[in-house]
Amino acid sequence: MTHQQSGLDIDLGNQCSKNAYNWSKRTFENRKGKAGNLALDIEGGFANMLQFGKTRIGIASDGIGTKIELAERSKIYHTLGYDLLAMVVDDLVAGGFEPTNISNIIDVNLLDYNTIDGLMKGLHDACNFAGVAISGGEIAELGNRIGGYGDGMHFNWCSTAIGVLHESLEKPIDGSDIEVGNVVISLQSRGFRSNGFSLIRRIMQQTYGDLWHIQSYDDETTWGEKLLTPSLVFSPAILSLLNAGLQVNGIAHITGGGIADNFQRVLKKVGVAAKLDNLFPPHLVMQKLQKLGNVELEKAYLYWNMGNGMLIVLPQTSADEALSLLKDANYKARIAGKVVEGQFVHITTDSVDLKETY
Repeated sequence: MTHQQSGLDIDLGNQCSKNAYNWSKRTFENRKGKAGNLALDIEGGFANMLQFGKTRIGIASDGIGTKIELAERSKIYHTLGYDLLAMVVDDLVAGGFEPTNISNIIDVNLLDYNTIDGLMKGLHDACNFAGVAISGGEIAELGNRIGGYGDGMHFNWCSTAIGVLHESLEKPIDGSDIEVGNVVISLQSRGFRSNGFSLIRRIMQQTYGDLWHIQSYDDETTWGEKLLTPSLVFSPAILSLLNAGLQVNGIAHITGGGIADNFQRVLKKVGVAAKLDNLFPPHLVMQKLQKLGNVELEKAYLYWNMGNGMLIVLPQTSADEALSLLKDANYKARIAGKVVEGQFVHITTDSVDLKETY
């Protein structure tokens, strides 16, 4: 399946993001020397930092994309709050910020009390898991400007989260301290999280037709239910390492663009590369979809997290303690590779050597 067939153009997406950021940078002078000054220009990072006196605040915004259609099809709404929260707080913690607050906006075509209740219950549960407060939000009725699947309320859901730089850090974690010989630890995902669903929906439609969400995934689960598996929020895992005083040199949140594209964002030093030869294997659901859609392995690793939701770079001497702390926090983690001399991110699986070039 090609980029065009998937409905995605990751290169164009990166270009548009860079252009949008360039326009944003032209406003930074508006707050220079004032509260809210952009204290550090972390281009390519997962979050940015604002200065309020001695307080350093991280900020990140995102949404949950077309995974919303799965909820509209399956009428299951309470899981999406985990996806919404994960997309922003895991971007924050990738920079070393402890997430504290989230504000959200739900754009709807028409109001349905029970649907809103399900969405907000899920966000409430996710925030309690991560220790985050919902401190603002809005529900906007936009009529036929908002479309979706089937009858009922259609919606888009986006959020902005803030957090404070962890007390153990003097500056955000941006990858500039990564050294050759550092180890890379992977945190296992539960599934697709909230990325790659344009391709997933296209594969499902082509394979099973319009009612693909009610087709059996296994004896107990439909495809719709399986694909709604909620994102695992990783911020508590990273905070467990920072709270223990471990040195963390880089963190990549694996979202749209896959493993190599996101990990490359933290490999900022010239002559520093990564060799990943022990990643978590793709979940069975990913393998099934790859086969159904005839998706080449290289493309699958570009569109999906393939079982790996976050990569952490730290000194070799801290690896064992980090793995123990992550296990105690109920996360599945493994040493996935190491930092080496060179360039690019090299991913080796059991069947093929994937060399992503950037």
